[in-house]
Amino acid sequence: MAKRRNSKRDNRDNSLAGALMYLPRQVNMQSLTRSKILAMPVAGLIAMTLLSGCAVTTQSYPTTLVQSVNLEPEALKTGGIAFITPGTVTGQEEDKQNLALAFTDALKQARPDLRIVSLSETLGIINRDGLAEEYKRMYEDSRLTGIFNRDTLRKISRQTGVRYIAQLKLGGFTQTTQSLWGFLGFNLSITEITTLRLFLQIWDGENGTIVWEGSQELTLSSNQVKQSPVSFKDTVERSAQQLIARLYPISAQSLAKTTPQ
Repeated sequence: MAKRRNSKRDNRDNSLAGALMYLPRQVNMQSLTRSKILAMPVAGLIAMTLLSGCAVTTQSYPTTLVQSVNLEPEALKTGGIAFITPGTVTGQEEDKQNLALAFTDALKQARPDLRIVSLSETLGIINRDGLAEEYKRMYEDSRLTGIFNRDTLRKISRQTGVRYIAQLKLGGFTQTTQSLWGFLGFNLSITEITTLRLFLQIWDGENGTIVWEGSQELTLSSNQVKQSPVSFKDTVERSAQQLIARLYPISAQSLAKTTPQ
């Protein structure tokens, strides 16, 4: 009887030991399986990000208003145009030169037939010919009245050798970022929203009248994987294309050549 009891106890001990030895394997296998299941979506998301690379989809929403007061289609070609110091909202004064440079480049590409005097060339001529103080007074007065002094305009026109004087005004430039989808710290889709408000006014340097003016509000919505904001220069060039097309009709092929990639 004692042998049978000992034999039963030994059998139970052996079964318990076997179960305990087998249990970690089960737990480990279950944990491993769960880890694999949890890792699959993460791996898939990372793979999607890597495969997507730097793909960017940009949508443009322009709103353009123009008024041609007294500008004939061939007037700019025969008379030429010079740019003076742009106006801007408070806080973006440093963008004046960049604004004029980007817009002038876009105009030169779209209308290579025009005689265009850039902002830097105009300022150099004004300073060289001793008109700096007079130019400063004209510019400051225009902030209050919206009028450029006729006599000063005429001097600038004659010294630069062109009839028409153009001023750009930057109404605003903002950029915001929105993360559309994030998982475990990964932003898989980012939307960059860029908004630019631009105004162009062209004056007749001989008689001091406004011959053309136009405004452009451009919103760019860029969906991308890797954050890469649209530059100020590219935004201005896109807006310039819209205004230039309304200033004087140009072919779609010419516009395509100046479209930023």
